[in-house]
Amino acid sequence: MLIAKYSPLSDYMNLNNRFNSLLSEFDNKESTLSGFTPVVNTREGEFAYHVDADLPGVKKEDIKVSVKGNMITISGERHDKKEMNEKDYHRIETSFGKFERSFTLPDGVDIENITASNEDGVLEVVIPKLKSETEKVKKIEVK
Repeated sequence: MLIAKYSPLSDYMNLNNRFNSLLSEFDNKESTLSGFTPVVNTREGEFAYHVDADLPGVKKEDIKVSVKGNMITISGERHDKKEMNEKDYHRIETSFGKFERSFTLPDGVDIENITASNEDGVLEVVIPKLKSETEKVKKIEVK
């Protein structure tokens, strides 16, 4: 027969870790309990930065894009309801969730002319670059 030493402290620590793990699920914005996290792709073009967010099932009026300081935030809410009504059964599936993604804007962007468009479940935010006036080089003839 094997005898194990009982340690009430280890049981308490195990319970405490499990409880903290459960609480972190509610605080985690990427958790499925609190919403969803859209996939975002960023790219830099010659004249602008582009942010593409996959937002399937999100209506245009439920999307908010805001700029505060040097941060741009894309947020919104998704409501999805699927209903099947057959002869011998009736099924309704509802899913919803809020989301928010923030990004730091680089230096040299034109905040006043940022545009956003939503097409086929993809939000595209275009952040134009400020036109940098390239210094003209004046050639001086050597005599």
